[in-house]
Parts: sequence; C-alpha cells; structure tokens
Amino acid sequence: MAWWQPQTFQKRLPLLRVRQQVIRAVRAYFDGQGFHEVETPALQISPGLEPHIMAFSTTLENHDGTPRQHMYLHTSPEFAMKKLLAAGAGDIYQICHTYRNREQSAAHSPEFAMIEWYRTGANYWHIMDDCVQMLRAAAQAAGVAEYRHKGRASNPFSVWQVISVAEAFWQYCKIPLLEIVGDKAAMHEHSARLGVRTDAGDGWDDLFFRIMGERIEPLLGTPAPTLLYDYPAHMAALSRVKASDPRVAERVELYVAGLELANGFSELTDAKQQLLRFEADMDFKEQTYGLRYPIDMDFIAALEHGLPECSGIALGIDRLVMLTAGADDIADILWSPVAK
Repeated sequence: MAWWQPQTFQKRLPLLRVRQQVIRAVRAYFDGQGFHEVETPALQISPGLEPHIMAFSTTLENHDGTPRQHMYLHTSPEFAMKKLLAAGAGDIYQICHTYRNREQSAAHSPEFAMIEWYRTGANYWHIMDDCVQMLRAAAQAAGVAEYRHKGRASNPFSVWQVISVAEAFWQYCKIPLLEIVGDKAAMHEHSARLGVRTDAGDGWDDLFFRIMGERIEPLLGTPAPTLLYDYPAHMAALSRVKASDPRVAERVELYVAGLELANGFSELTDAKQQLLRFEADMDFKEQTYGLRYPIDMDFIAALEHGLPECSGIALGIDRLVMLTAGADDIADILWSPVAK
C-alpha cells in the first residue's frame, strides 16, 4: 500500500511527531549554546571528497539551455560551512538535507537530514561533550529514557563509553592495531583468526572496515552511547594529526545501540596538507571506482586565507529519530520517503 494512503500514514504519524520533538530539541540546544544557524546551497562544484561516498550530479544551464557548469548535490555542507568559518561567522550549525547515491537500506536513504556544527577555538573533546548534552536533551524532549535499535538499548543519561580505535581493536579482537598499520599480511592473519572473510585483493583498509563492521561496531553504544576516537593517521579525512601521537588523527565517531550516528574532527587548517589529501583520495577513488570529483579550489583558498582553530561533526538526524522512536527502518520516520 502506498505510503500516502491515510490508513498507512496514520500508523506512522506518532513516529513523525517524535521527529518534530527531536529536531526542536536539537535546534534549541545549539541556539542555547549561542550558535548561529546558517544555510548553504545544496548545489556545489565539489560534492565532498570522501573516497567511498557517491554523489548525484547535474548540469547548471544558461537561460538558453546551453551548459554553464557541472554541479553536484552536496554529500555534506562541510566545504561551504568552513568558508563561513573563514569569513568569521563564529560557532555555526546547519540542519539540512544531504544527498548520497548508492545508499539505500533500512538505515540509509539517498536523501537524508543532517545536522553539522562547528565550534571555533575548540577541539574534538568539545564536540564530544556537545554529543552527550544534545542526545540527553533530545531524549528528554521526546520523553524517552533510552535509545533503542533492533533489540539493543542505549541510555544517554548513564556514563558513556569513551574509547580509542586502538583500544577497541584490542578489547574486542585482541589486535594490536597501531603496531600493524599498513601490514596487510598481519591483518589477513587476524581476520582469519576471527573468522572474518578475506579476499586476495583486500587491502589493509578493507580488512579494517570489515573487522570493524562485523566484530566491533555491533558491540558499541550499548548499554550507553560510545565515542570512538583517534583513528589511524592515514584515515584522518579532514582531521588533524594528533600532536602527542602522530600515529593517529583527532577523529571521533558516535555509536548508539550499535548504529553509527556521527563523524567529526579536530579540523585540519593546513591548506597544503588538505590539498594533498584531497588529491590522494581522488586518486584512490579513481583507481577503485573509476571516477573522481573536482576539488573545490575556492575551499582551499579559504583555508589559505585562514580557518580558525575549530572542531566539527556531522550527525544523522534521521538516525537519531529512529533511535528515539525505536524504529528499525529509516523510511518509517521520513515524512515522504524518497523511494521504497
């Protein structure tokens, strides 16, 4: 039966009311913290350069229909928001729709709602505290004592698990991760010991993510949320390398009831280093998927102009609503699903 049939819609309406409560609470938290709410265009010349995320593309035309500019729907508002930081906008947040191709499952929608926020003069420990306070505020607003997903529960009001990636690999898998970074043979051996599938063409990162997905992630975020921090330095993305331990980067992910909810960084502010990372990421994307996206050189120019010390994180609003409502399918908490 179509989602818009009244009898079908009425069954989903209580979940959509939860959605309203969560979004209001999230907005109220950041407004109360003195953040400025901003809006940036979804159409960008570069969609975001994470190697494994795919974008939707289109063509901007002149009034006579001739092509003017190849454009993309953003996979994150990050580049535009950081330009605002360089402009002096201060602490900012944005609740917006974001677009990622090739993503559709019970926990993925090709168009989804995200909140992204940046604190100036702050590092990733500050945004970790934001996550704690915001998730508690959202739960209170919705009148729930815990978040739930597929039989798992997570109490945001209890003491959170704060654990490094290396500690998690040792605690759950007895893998001395930082001692074997880049050692593909060692990762194959540990994968085989754990009963995790390996293929001859697997690289170190392939096995890292497979072990994470099968042996570690399902255990995170229960009985309380988990903040997983300090990724191997080559997985730094847009984060800075840790001054006290150059083997890792100041990157953090949030897990609740086994579901990954957010990804954030102490932001890299070095334009030359960022450009080198973008070029390496696009080389990898081209080798792996046969395509590459353009680098937004205006973003690089903004970094050169000067990005203040800051931390930032993107959190999936739809997934937060799922957890609050105890829904197992993301389509159940969308007012109008993209596709079914």
